[in-house]
Amino acid sequence: MTILYIIIAIISFSIPFLFLIFSFLILRIFTGKSIRNSNYPPVKGTIFDQLFYLNKLYDYHTKIAKEHPTFRLLAPAHSEIYTTDTRNIEHVLKTNFAKYSKGEYHQDIVSDIFGQGIFVVDGEKWRQQRKLASFEFSTRILRDFSCSVFRRNAAKLVRAVFKFSSDHGVLDMQDLFMRSALDSIFKVGFGTELNCLDGSSKEGIAFMKSFDDASALIYWRYVDPFWKLKRFLCIGSEASLKKNARVIDDFVFQLISSKRKLIAGQSFNEKEDLLSRFLMESEKDPEEMTDRYLRDIILSFMSAGKDSSGTTLSWFFYMLCKNPLIQEKVAQEVRDVVGLNHEANIDEFVANLTDAALEKMHYLHAVLTETLRLYPAVPVDGRNAETDDILPDGFRVRKGDGVFYMAYAMGRMPYIWGEDAEDFRPERWLKNGIFQPESSFKFVSFHAGPRICIGKDFAYRQMKIVSMTLLCFFRFKLADETKNTTYRTMFTLHMDGGLPMRAMPRTT
Repeated sequence: MTILYIIIAIISFSIPFLFLIFSFLILRIFTGKSIRNSNYPPVKGTIFDQLFYLNKLYDYHTKIAKEHPTFRLLAPAHSEIYTTDTRNIEHVLKTNFAKYSKGEYHQDIVSDIFGQGIFVVDGEKWRQQRKLASFEFSTRILRDFSCSVFRRNAAKLVRAVFKFSSDHGVLDMQDLFMRSALDSIFKVGFGTELNCLDGSSKEGIAFMKSFDDASALIYWRYVDPFWKLKRFLCIGSEASLKKNARVIDDFVFQLISSKRKLIAGQSFNEKEDLLSRFLMESEKDPEEMTDRYLRDIILSFMSAGKDSSGTTLSWFFYMLCKNPLIQEKVAQEVRDVVGLNHEANIDEFVANLTDAALEKMHYLHAVLTETLRLYPAVPVDGRNAETDDILPDGFRVRKGDGVFYMAYAMGRMPYIWGEDAEDFRPERWLKNGIFQPESSFKFVSFHAGPRICIGKDFAYRQMKIVSMTLLCFFRFKLADETKNTTYRTMFTLHMDGGLPMRAMPRTT
C-alpha cells in the first residue's frame, strides 16, 4: 500500500504542477504579441500547434502560405514569421543582412549536434570558416580531385546496384545514395576513405544512422516545450539524442585524431583537404580551434555534402519513375553527349564524364533543378531579427523574432511559379534547349545572399555524374507504384521509409 500512496502523491503533485506550467506557457505565448494589430503578420497558431501536423509539416506551411504569403506562429518569448514573399527573402538574406543572425534561440536548440559549425554561428566564427572553405572550394586542384572521386564512386554505385538488384530485386536507393554521398564527402572534405557503400565500414554506417536520427530528434525540440527538462532528466527523446550524440562524437574525434597523426611533420600545400586546412589553422590558435570546434565544422560540412546530393538524388529518381518519358529523355541526352551507351565498360563510361560533357547536359540540369524546386534539400530555413524592422511587404518584425523562408512551400506557390507551380515540368528552366537560371531569392534551394551555399557547383557536379552513370546502365521503376511517398520531418528532406526501387539493366 505504501507504494500505491507514493504513486498517488506523485500524481497529485504532478497534475497541478503541469497545469501551472501549461498556464504559464499560454500566458507567455499570447501576451504582448500585438495579435490583432494589422501592422504585424497574421497569426495562424503557435509553434506548438505544429506538433499536430509534424508528419506533414511542410505541406501544412504550404496550405497556409497559399492564402497568407507571410504569417506568424507564436512562441513563448517571440514570434516566428514565415514567408514565401521573394522581396522579404532578399531583404533578410541580402539587403539587411547585418540586421539578421542565426539567433540564440535556434543556436540553443541545435548546438548539441552542430555546435559552432558554419551553419549555426554568426560574426567572426562564420567569416573564418567561410573564408577557409571558400578558398578550398575555389582551387582547381580540389575541383579535379572531387570529380575523380565522384566518378570513382559513381562506378562503385553502378556495381552495387547490379549486385543488390540481382540478389534482392528491390533495393533502397535512398540508402545507397546516402552511403555513396557520405563516402564522397569524407574523401573530398576530410581525405578519408569511409567505404560505407560496400558495407565494409560498420562504424561509418552506424555514424550515418546516428547522425540522421539525431537530426530528427533535434528538430523535435522546436515543437516540444519540455525538451530542456527532458534533457536535464535525460529521459525520452533527449536520452535518445544523447546516445546518438555519443556515437557521433566518438567517430568524429577519432577521425580528427587520426588526421592529426597523418599530417604531423608534413609541409602544408594546396593539395590537402578541407579538414587538413582547418587543422593547420588550429595550430595558429589552439585555444580557440579546439578538437570540439573542429568536430562542429566537420559535422556541418558533412551534413551539407551528404544531404544536399543524397536527398536530391532520391527525389530526382522518384520523379523520374513518376515521369518515365522524362527518364528516357535524360537517358537519351546522356547517350548523345557522352557518345557511349549501356554496352560500354563502366570505368570507360565514367572516364568520359568530363567538365565539357557535364556542361552540355542542359536537360539533366533542368530536371535536377526542377526536383530541387519542389523538393529542396533544406525545406525551411531562416534568420533572427537583431533589431526592429519592416519587411518589404509592409509587415513589422520585432527584435528577437525569427523570420523563415519556406523553400518547400515556395516551389508550390502559383504567385511565384505560375498556375502549374505544382507540376513537375523541367522545361520551365529551358530556353531554346539552354538552361536559364532564376533569381536565388526565388529559387532558394542553395540559400542566397552572403551565406549562399559555396558547394552549389560541387553538388550539381556530383549529382550529374551519379545520375548520368546510373541512367546509362539502368531503367528504374518504383517497387510499389501505389505507395504514397512522403518526407521525414527534419532539417533536410529525407524520404520517410526510404526509396524502394527496381533497377533493370538496359538492353536498348
